[in-house]
Amino acid sequence: MFRYIQKSIKPFGLKSVRYSSIISVHRNHELDNPNIPFEFSAENLKRAEEIITKYPPQYKKGACMPLLDLGQRQLGFTSISVMNYVAKMLDMPPMRVYEVATFYTMYNRKPMGKYNLQICTTTPCQLCGSDDIMEAVHKTLGIKPGETTKDGLFTFQEVECLGACVNAPMMGVNDDYFEDLTGDKTVELLKQLQNGKELSELKAGPLSGRESCEPYSGAKVLLGDKPTDIRQFTRSDL
Repeated sequence: MFRYIQKSIKPFGLKSVRYSSIISVHRNHELDNPNIPFEFSAENLKRAEEIITKYPPQYKKGACMPLLDLGQRQLGFTSISVMNYVAKMLDMPPMRVYEVATFYTMYNRKPMGKYNLQICTTTPCQLCGSDDIMEAVHKTLGIKPGETTKDGLFTFQEVECLGACVNAPMMGVNDDYFEDLTGDKTVELLKQLQNGKELSELKAGPLSGRESCEPYSGAKVLLGDKPTDIRQFTRSDL
């Protein structure tokens, strides 16, 4: 339907061979074809209408990205029916919506597992041991990047920087970040989810004991109970 030049990427480590056609070419199948009806639930329709009101009427197409995200959250992935529905709601040519959905990697163009595991392997995470996290996920779940477990519980993705570099290595699970990971902690996290624990029951953030992104040796600034009187450290004529 919308085909670009196919280009392979040489596999590295656990990476599987990927082609640009994975995200730029739509092929109908039983879970994703235009004949599958889609519309927002009553709750999401209200949210969509509120989102659209944030834009001038002549620029309501600016709501394309948040509406696609809303549709993905409802269905689980951005299907062709979701894209067509958003295009109709915003009076956009469907192709314009397809372009958005295939450009941004936040939109998943195939059915996903209940838990979307995104492991960052950009430089800071790799230097801090992201290879161990990749290996732990691969061995525990038996899948490679781009694959979903047979029970539909996990989808495994290797991604670029997710913005938690100071707490590397890290893994995004749906909307939550689990940071300061080790291979063992990753396995423990996956086992809890496999055993029926909901994501909301797990403590997200650093798993090393850090509260946030302070040094491992402890906080170094803003330690007093009262703000520092800057007059003690500057000239009076300043």
